[in-house]
This record gives sequence, structure tokens and C-alpha cells, in this order.
Amino acid sequence: MINSEETALTLNENDAAEWQLLLYIAGQTPKSIKALSNIKKYAEEHLKGKYSIEIIDLLKTPQLAEGDQILAVPTLVRRFPEPIRKIIGDLSNEERVLVGLNIRPLK
Repeated sequence: MINSEETALTLNENDAAEWQLLLYIAGQTPKSIKALSNIKKYAEEHLKGKYSIEIIDLLKTPQLAEGDQILAVPTLVRRFPEPIRKIIGDLSNEERVLVGLNIRPLK
């Protein structure tokens, strides 16, 4: 179950995350739950200790969709490091997500 107030931080509160990820969802849908599970798994495997994930539920705060130009959910946004990158869907294709976030180069 996704807590809309949840922010998964792997760092001490005083540290700055090197990777800032935002996951836009619309309620407790199977795709949203799967997307959160997938990005947490990938971040722990590839960015351990260097990331933060913020979950934004657009059913509760729809005005936040405009800032990152969210057209579909779930959408993952890499806000930092720049440039901003977006991936739409449940994030089940690990290779696509890692390449899309520029964690792993295209082979």
C-alpha cells in the first residue's frame, strides 16, 4: 500500500540526495503499486545511499501535475541530476528504466 505522505529516503536527514526521483501516481492502482516497488528495487540495487523518492498522488494534489507536465500516470521524473528525465508506466522493464534515467548507458 502506498502512503501518499511517504518519502523514501536512504540518506540521513542532513545529507543531500544525489538522485532526486519523483513518482507521480493517481491512487492505489496496481500499476502505481508496481511502479513504486520497481523503482525502490532498482534504486537500492544501483543508487544505494544516493537517492530520494517522493511519491505524489495526483488524486490528492492534482495541481502538481502541471509543474512537471505530467500527462499519464504512473510517471517517474528524475529531477536531479539534470537534465530532467521522465519514464511513463509501471517501470517493469529494468533495462529501459536504467537507460532512461541514465544510470546505465545504452549498449
